[in-house]
Amino acid sequence: MTSVKNNLLPPGLVSNLQQVLLSRKGGGGGEEKGSDLSNDDNDQSTESSTSACVENTEEEDNNNSKPVVLVTNGDGIDSPGLLFLVEALVREGLCNVHVCAPQSDKSVSSHSVTLQETIAATSAEINGAVAYEISGTPVDCVSLALSGALFSWSKPLLVISGINRGSNCGYHMFYSGVVAGAREALICGVPSLSISLNWKKDESQDSDFKDAVAVCLPVINAAIRDIEKGFFPQSCSLNIEIPTSPSTNKGFKLTRRSMWRSSPSWQAVSANRHPSAGHFMSNQQSLGLQLAQLSRDASAAGAARRLTTQRKNMVEIESVGAAGKSDSNRVKKYFRMEFLDKEQEDTDEDLDFRALENGFVAITPLSLSIEEDAHLAASDWISSTLHADQ
Repeated sequence: MTSVKNNLLPPGLVSNLQQVLLSRKGGGGGEEKGSDLSNDDNDQSTESSTSACVENTEEEDNNNSKPVVLVTNGDGIDSPGLLFLVEALVREGLCNVHVCAPQSDKSVSSHSVTLQETIAATSAEINGAVAYEISGTPVDCVSLALSGALFSWSKPLLVISGINRGSNCGYHMFYSGVVAGAREALICGVPSLSISLNWKKDESQDSDFKDAVAVCLPVINAAIRDIEKGFFPQSCSLNIEIPTSPSTNKGFKLTRRSMWRSSPSWQAVSANRHPSAGHFMSNQQSLGLQLAQLSRDASAAGAARRLTTQRKNMVEIESVGAAGKSDSNRVKKYFRMEFLDKEQEDTDEDLDFRALENGFVAITPLSLSIEEDAHLAASDWISSTLHADQ
């Protein structure tokens, strides 16, 4: 007991230590047997731990051996088109899925990039994928992802942009943020697909995106397989347009980009409907959530510019008087713009919009240059893939 007092150790702990020492010296059969059982348990625990470690290592090695597929879009990271697509890719298990998508709707941002402003990348929860939402455009997302600054890799096997809400046939490809995301990947030398669903108001519903994924998944899987084999066309991106009713589509059709375009319609807004009078107040309020998501590091000027660009279908045109004149001489006018559909006279069945209207899944090769070779290469690959699947 003296040693206990001197070392300030609890009597119970000393008693346990003494029993352990006796068992190691063979002091008593019970203790020795207990010691042997303890060793057996340790061996089993070690074996179990080693087995689990091996399994985890094998799973990690298996994941590392899978190619990386990057997914982006134009509608924003919370859009059903992207979420259904990522869910399907994860379930298929052919690739490691990484997501880098805009945090808000950037569907008509074209190939715009953000300069001299801070871009925020915030981790997002998407089951089975590594995901970030970006306070920028689709092109910002792809460029950042491929730079090596965000992810540990700098070149995925494939970039998929979509699935977009609304078609992007003809000249609308130049306005489209989702097509621009795929185009940026092509510029960087990475094979890419852009996918859109021909969404129609009062007819389409979010579950149609799930059907759209099922329609295009065979093409995506074939692309993953054939890129690794070197069979996928290298000089073009493929734009995939899915009809309004995906489950009743008539099949895939190789198409050419048309000159289809909705008509822009600008309407002047009278002075008594100025924002200060409350007419546009609802629009400004609806932007509150988007503005709240802007990076706190963005400058006031940058935030003001984003406010202007995010006002859907509305621009403010200001005519400034000659220098030195008072503000009373300045004229300010307000306009709203919207696209109006118009009938197309072209009846060529091989054009993207016509094939889409007829119920086909239109696949259009998009090249950075005008090359017949790109069209022929894509034609051969698509034909062989469709025949193989059938």
